[in-house]
Amino acid sequence: MKTKHIFYQPQGVCSQMIDVTADENDVILQVMFLGGCNGNLQGVSKLVTGQKIDDVIAKIDGIRCGNKSTSCPDQLCRALEKLKEAPLED
Repeated sequence: MKTKHIFYQPQGVCSQMIDVTADENDVILQVMFLGGCNGNLQGVSKLVTGQKIDDVIAKIDGIRCGNKSTSCPDQLCRALEKLKEAPLED
């Protein structure tokens, strides 16, 4: 199976890094956050694993955290958009 993988540095949120991998069919295989609200981000990671990238983006794009114009789920969408463009690896 071929996969795509990126490390994404989120902007405007508490987490410092998002590590995300998907397969050749754009199904998310794993998501890990460095920093941020650990319990919430573990939950987000579990919920999106096994889902199609476009389905996740449609559900969580634009979510805000408090007064911020973005959130960790919204930044995950930015990471997933970049992941869609990433080359496949063996």
